[in-house]
Amino acid sequence: MADILLATHTVKSHGKQLLRTHIHDWIILLLLAVIDGLLNLIEPFHRFVGRDMMTDLSYPMKGNTVPLLAVPVYAVIFPVIIFTVRYLRRRDLYDLHHAILGILYSVLITAVITDAIKDAVGRPRPNFFWRCFPDGKAVYDPITTDVICHGDKSVIKEGHKSFPSGHSSWSFAGLGFLAWYLSGKIQAFDRRGHVAKLCIVFLPLLCAALVAISRVDDYWHHWQDVFTGGSIGLVIASFCYLQFFPAPYELDGWGPHAYFHTLAEMQRESQTPTRMNSMTQLVVQGGVDMGGDESPELQEMEKGRRH
Repeated sequence: MADILLATHTVKSHGKQLLRTHIHDWIILLLLAVIDGLLNLIEPFHRFVGRDMMTDLSYPMKGNTVPLLAVPVYAVIFPVIIFTVRYLRRRDLYDLHHAILGILYSVLITAVITDAIKDAVGRPRPNFFWRCFPDGKAVYDPITTDVICHGDKSVIKEGHKSFPSGHSSWSFAGLGFLAWYLSGKIQAFDRRGHVAKLCIVFLPLLCAALVAISRVDDYWHHWQDVFTGGSIGLVIASFCYLQFFPAPYELDGWGPHAYFHTLAEMQRESQTPTRMNSMTQLVVQGGVDMGGDESPELQEMEKGRRH
C-alpha cells in the first residue's frame, strides 16, 4: 500500500518539498560551478620548456574531434534524458532528483579537481611548439634556453593545460555515473548469469574511452593526461553514485536510498493507527471480560458501596 502511495509523489506534488530538503546541496553545487569558472580564469603555471624538450611538443595543431561544447551534451544532458524517461515510466521522483543531483556533483567535482591540477601543474601540450611559435620560428632565452613565445596569449595559456585531460575526466564523470545507474536499473549483478546486461553497462564507458583516445589522436594530450583524467572522473562518479544509490549488486540496488527511506516511514505511519485500534479493542474487550467474571458476592458488595 505504501509503495502505491509513494508513486503519487510527483514533481508537481512533492518537487518543491524535495528541493527545499536538499537546498544546501544545490547551493554548494552552484558554488562548485563558480569555483570552476574562476579556475579557468587563472593563469596556469608556466613550466620550463627548453630547446631539448621540444621533440615531444612539436606535434601539429589540429582541431578537436570532439568539440568542447559537445562534452556537456553527451556527459550530462543525454544521461538526464535517460533519467527523465525512466521517471515518466515509473514516476519515481526521488530517483529522478537524486540521479540529476548526483551526476551534476560528479561532473562539477571532477571539473574543479581537474582544472585545479591543470593550473598547478602547467604541463605543455604535445602541440605546444606551434602554440608558442605559430610562424615556426623558435626563439629561446640564450642563458636558460627557455622558450620565448610570441604566439597568441590565450592559445599559449591553453597550451599549459595538458595534465590532466578535461575531456577525459568529464566524460568518465558523466558516462561513468550513467554506467553505474544503468547497472542498478537493469540489475546487472543479480547473479543470474545474464552477461548481455554488461554490454549495456560497458557502452557508456566505451564512449568515454573513445573520447579520451581522440584527445591523444588530436595531439592535445599525452597518454598520461587522458589516463589520469579518466581515472579521476570514474572515481568521483563512483563516490557520487553510491552517495545516493545502493551498490548495484545489493537487493535494493535498483532504487535510491531516499526511496526506501520514505517508503519505510510511510509504512510505519500506516501501521501506527492499526496498532492503536487493536490496543483499544483489547482494552474494551478486557473490560467486558473482567466485568463478566465478577462473582455475585463482589457484585453485592459493589451495590452496597454505591448505596
